[in-house]
Amino acid sequence: MWIEEQLHEVLINWIADFNVSGLTVGPHPMQYCRDQMNALGVQRAADLSRLRNGQWVRIAGCVIVRQRPGTAKGFVFLSIEDETGIANAILTPDIFRNNRRTIVDGRFLLLEGRLQNVDDVVSVKVSTAQVIDVTAAIAVSHDFH
Repeated sequence: MWIEEQLHEVLINWIADFNVSGLTVGPHPMQYCRDQMNALGVQRAADLSRLRNGQWVRIAGCVIVRQRPGTAKGFVFLSIEDETGIANAILTPDIFRNNRRTIVDGRFLLLEGRLQNVDDVVSVKVSTAQVIDVTAAIAVSHDFH
């Protein structure tokens, strides 16, 4: 129980630092669940550029940006941060529609789909999305601005 309480305090401090300044000096919350993520086959953001185009991947992390530009014909773009960096994800209109609550409400997400790695531009074309319970603290993303 003591470890859970300490972890919760660390996560709250990380999120408070990040929300106020956009930065934090403490460990990223995903670092605490990396072993579990590895067991699920979740790739780290820093490793995505080394993977081949079209490969099926899983990514996970804190949603730091959600974008749904009016000119994008219903496509949604996410920036997912883990302890190694940021991964970009693309959701087609039908995938977004089928996973709307998960995508809009989820603070930490596990996304699965095909890697697009072309001309040094790396993103994941999402097929499935689910919320992961990293912390009960509130992480604020920059949504649809």
